[in-house]
Amino acid sequence: MTALTSPLGRLRWTLADGLTLVGRELGRLRQEPGQVIAALIFPAVMVVLFGYVFGSAIRVPDGGDYREYLMPGLFAMVTFSAWLGVMTRVATDASRGVMDRFRSMPMARLAVPFGQTGADLLTGLLMLAIMVGAGLLVGWQPHRGLLPTAQAFLLMIVLRYALSWVGVYVGLAVKNDQVADAMVPLGLPFTMLSNAFVPTGGMPGWLRFLADWNPVSALTAASRELFGNPGAPSGSVAWPLAHPVTTVLLWSAALLVIFVPLSLRAYMRRGR
Repeated sequence: MTALTSPLGRLRWTLADGLTLVGRELGRLRQEPGQVIAALIFPAVMVVLFGYVFGSAIRVPDGGDYREYLMPGLFAMVTFSAWLGVMTRVATDASRGVMDRFRSMPMARLAVPFGQTGADLLTGLLMLAIMVGAGLLVGWQPHRGLLPTAQAFLLMIVLRYALSWVGVYVGLAVKNDQVADAMVPLGLPFTMLSNAFVPTGGMPGWLRFLADWNPVSALTAASRELFGNPGAPSGSVAWPLAHPVTTVLLWSAALLVIFVPLSLRAYMRRGR
């Protein structure tokens, strides 16, 4: 058994090629400074826009500052945006023939999707850091100490990585960057239909059910609980909101189990 045919050898090969493609994606961002600036400004704009516009009209359950209630929801919103960005980049590469060139090269099968998801994770961490800074400036802060705070951000990172594989699969499936661009606005209703900005208790029953079982709601509820921010679940609530940390981990595991194999299969079958 040669070094490249052994399981450990294939893993090293995949990681090496994947890291090379992570560098490619980050290099592409350096060549498009406008896109980077817009991506970095977006979180800060969301904090100011929703924090002060919504904050003047919405009462937080059980009292508390609305901006502290809001920030976990904005963190969840930025986390959920992962699949949209990856979908657009993958569809663009696929429509321009970049994927076909990669497939013709002697590289590991998982290297291309690994590079896309790895690069998104790094840019997502930067966006999250910007949003944390903006949140601190408007009065948000975690109250339960370092370990729960780290656990909340780790949940965001895990779910973001899982969602990025959804973006890889959808980007390969649509095969067209114009279709991918047209799908981006569809992500907004999904994030809005949650507890990120307002409590779900005032929604109609069927809409509340959808919002309570939305993974965005689970991540928001878990973050509020771990940060010690207002709006943490209490009393009789849906199962995902009563066990938000477990729900986020289950969603992440399910997405990885489903979409990693689907993404690999779609990538290998493309162009046949």
